[in-house]
Amino acid sequence: MYSGAQISIYPMTDDFVGVIVGALSALDPYRDRLQVETDDISTLLVGAPEVLFPAMRDLFVAAAKSGKHCVLHATISRGCPGEPDDAVCYTTEYGGPVLPLEQRKQMALQAVQSAPVTDMASAAQFSLYVMDTNDHMDEIYGCIDFLRQSGTFDRAKNFCTKLGGDAGAVFATVQAALCRFGPPEGHVTIDLTVSANSPTVR
Repeated sequence: MYSGAQISIYPMTDDFVGVIVGALSALDPYRDRLQVETDDISTLLVGAPEVLFPAMRDLFVAAAKSGKHCVLHATISRGCPGEPDDAVCYTTEYGGPVLPLEQRKQMALQAVQSAPVTDMASAAQFSLYVMDTNDHMDEIYGCIDFLRQSGTFDRAKNFCTKLGGDAGAVFATVQAALCRFGPPEGHVTIDLTVSANSPTVR
């Protein structure tokens, strides 16, 4: 099943090029397991979720460690019927029979609890879109229930949910949302914005 993300990172500084270029080395440990394509708008990362999300997390954390206000925006997708299967996307994170929703919630919670600590406080908002299923609202409500128990839940907002906490837990929460909710072989997408070092918080 094809999975990937179109990502853009925005450091709020005159030296935005230096911050971005300096952070790119964070992708090096993942490059042999990802397809990476960059143009003047975004960078496409194609790969399995257990590679994709840590790569996005580490890129974001590396940029945010500059101390500048940094924002990452990502459009994330799995199972899009318009994209071909690719071996680099092979994963055991989804696929197979549909597990009961309560079991999937518990698996999602365990994933967040075992997330690595990055020592980078972050805030995020995201929206989950479950395609091609008549029970999409059951899946979305199940995801919301998971989010409320995740330890990263901040609050519900119009059209999205706000998260907060260590970047490791935040990215693990979003990864669990993509992998555990919606049909195992279905099309699921996420719109994600993550922020660190915002002057608004100060």
